[in-house]
Amino acid sequence: MPLGVYLLAFSLFAMGSAEFLLAGVLPEIADDLRISLSSAGALISAFAAGVVVGGPPLAVLTLRWPRRATLVATQVVFAVSVAVGLVADDYAVLLVTRFLCGLAYAGYWAVAAVTAIGLVTPDRTARASGVVVSGLSLAMVAGGPAGALLGYFTGWRGGFWGVVALTAAGAVLSLLAVPATSADAEPSVRRELRTMGRPRLWVVYAATILSTAAYMISFNYLAAFLTDVTGVPGVWVPAVLALFGVGAFIGLSVGGRIADRRPTHALMAGALGIAACSVLLAVLAGHAPAVVPLVLLLGVAGFVLNPAIYGRVFAIAADAPTLAGATTVSAFQLGISIVPALAGAAMNAGAGLTSVTWIGAGLAAAIVPTVLLDRTLSRRERD
Repeated sequence: MPLGVYLLAFSLFAMGSAEFLLAGVLPEIADDLRISLSSAGALISAFAAGVVVGGPPLAVLTLRWPRRATLVATQVVFAVSVAVGLVADDYAVLLVTRFLCGLAYAGYWAVAAVTAIGLVTPDRTARASGVVVSGLSLAMVAGGPAGALLGYFTGWRGGFWGVVALTAAGAVLSLLAVPATSADAEPSVRRELRTMGRPRLWVVYAATILSTAAYMISFNYLAAFLTDVTGVPGVWVPAVLALFGVGAFIGLSVGGRIADRRPTHALMAGALGIAACSVLLAVLAGHAPAVVPLVLLLGVAGFVLNPAIYGRVFAIAADAPTLAGATTVSAFQLGISIVPALAGAAMNAGAGLTSVTWIGAGLAAAIVPTVLLDRTLSRRERD
């Protein structure tokens, strides 16, 4: 992989850490700003809203910009928004800046994916996408916890100032290491919008939402699951969570290598793997020697299909890479966003923590028809 691909992953790690860091410092934010915990939680929703709602329009707005300029601009907007929210010390301002962060984050991710596949040969596009997405998985399992730990010693703002510094460094490195592209090389807005009407593309987006929700619903409640159901001592929970991240990197590496040639195999393996791991977690919930390795395997299964998803999107929407990439980001974020509602509905109905893994298994099973439909539509188009 070219150096620029790894740089894009680093920048995504820096920006993505701000998303996962917030959950670890919500009580401190609520106390400091003298707001309720639910009001502090709205900061998470504001970020998600920026990604889901604003990503595709922002992609169209910046479509004719040179890609390197767009990458740097979105990083600057992101870093400045975070900094303003920290300095203002006001909940309303913080809410607005979180929304702006979501917009910039979605715009960066979409252009980063397109830039990455432009830096490699066609037979390595899924692998390049997998490397870029690995920045997000690293943010999930390392950046967020590390930022929260920094905030423990410096106050909740400390971790976010770290995000500002890393994002600024990523912007500078992008100027130095990412090749410039001409705006003339960009597809037209009309062509991008026309390409987005292809049914196969929305089938892949459905698989994206389902797969993300399928593994994230277990991951989001894993700490409580481990301590309350499995009986793992709290001191070991971070180490078990880190195993999920190790599995994610393994899944991205394996998925990136097979997705370019056999995307259906990667998608199906991920779906069935998530379903199997989720069921086994529910059945063997009380047995730590079984649960711990299953967390690793869930990470592998969850991320083995991500390169294939990007590969399918860019194969189907080759004429609309920027808008299609932005919509993929929104689909990922939508999958993450529906998790609290699904889990909350189950628990409010009296179900225990193991219900989240059963929901994950059901969501994973629902991926299979979308994969088969994508394969059928692809064969029809070839014939």
